[in-house]
Amino acid sequence: MKLIKILTLNICFLVIACAEKSEEKPEEENTPNETQQAEKEVMLTSAQYDALDIKVDTLTKRMMSGFVEANGHLEVPPQSEATVTPVIGGNVSSIKVIEGDVVEKGSLLAYLSHPDIIKVQTEYINTANRLEYLRKDFARQKKLYEAGVGSGETFQKAESELQSAKGHVKGMEAQLRQLHINPESIRDGDIQQQIPILSPINGAIQKVNIKTGQFVQAQTNMFEIINTHHVHADLMVFEKDVAKVEKGQKVYFNITSQPGKEWEASILSIGKNFEQEPKALHVHAEIKDRTENLVPGMYVRGRIAVEDMRTLAFPVSAIARNADKFFVFSAEREGDAWSFKPIEISTGAQDNEWIEVRFLEEQPADNKYAFNNAYYLMAEMNKGEGGGHHH
Repeated sequence: MKLIKILTLNICFLVIACAEKSEEKPEEENTPNETQQAEKEVMLTSAQYDALDIKVDTLTKRMMSGFVEANGHLEVPPQSEATVTPVIGGNVSSIKVIEGDVVEKGSLLAYLSHPDIIKVQTEYINTANRLEYLRKDFARQKKLYEAGVGSGETFQKAESELQSAKGHVKGMEAQLRQLHINPESIRDGDIQQQIPILSPINGAIQKVNIKTGQFVQAQTNMFEIINTHHVHADLMVFEKDVAKVEKGQKVYFNITSQPGKEWEASILSIGKNFEQEPKALHVHAEIKDRTENLVPGMYVRGRIAVEDMRTLAFPVSAIARNADKFFVFSAEREGDAWSFKPIEISTGAQDNEWIEVRFLEEQPADNKYAFNNAYYLMAEMNKGEGGGHHH
């Protein structure tokens, strides 16, 4: 009986202990959450607050000169670039230019020679001579037909052959002109041993892709010429900013390879098709006061000036970046200390020292924020892993 009483008493103690442990468990589960919340806060004493000269104020909308960030490259329009190719195959007999040479439209670049070049000229002479014979034969057959002596069939045949020969001669003359050969000089017996390769535009030689003696097929890329007089900025505007951009707006840009100098341009045209990665439109801007050191392919960082707008904005010093996110800090006085809590934002246009912001979650209108020293507050918040308020 005594043993039974002892066992009963032990069981009672065990049940009570388990019940107490069960009641304490919710408190233990809350502790990590409280620590996590505490980690997202920076506490400063009044002395620290004064020493850092932190500016605290409510947020109001301000008038900003809107800017849209847009990066890209310097480019030239298609009509300012040329690939020079021959219309007939031949051997390069001489090259008259090197890379970097400035040329004008019609300037001599090289000569080609080949038996086929002579052959096409002799064929033209034969065809032109036959045309003269057919003209005379047609005139003779016409007289006979009108006199009632010749047959109508013979006259019609002479007329048909004459028209066919005229078309053949005109076609060959057009071909000779493409080779830069004057048909009239050939009729006088002046056969060209080589043909010139001429520049189709004004510009500078960008590439020479041939060597003396090399055989080049028709349509071979012999030279590349570029005219940088109409170099422009080709910028990419992201989808979210497209509605703000219009033709004629000013663009200010810097070139990575030429730091310290800013160029001005104005938007000429806006593309109509989105690039997918990233999703953005091409915007072409004409550069004011172009200089020769602006070379196509240079990377540019630009800002497009859009209409003035009233928007929520923070000073640059009020925004801190942590990983790939941006934050501002709400500010609240707690006795003699100050509490600062990070609030995630997205950034927009920048006007000098102010940046347009959008809150990811709606904030109370009477919230106060730190207007400077955001990076210091972020560094303090990130110190350690142990939780609790940071001082």
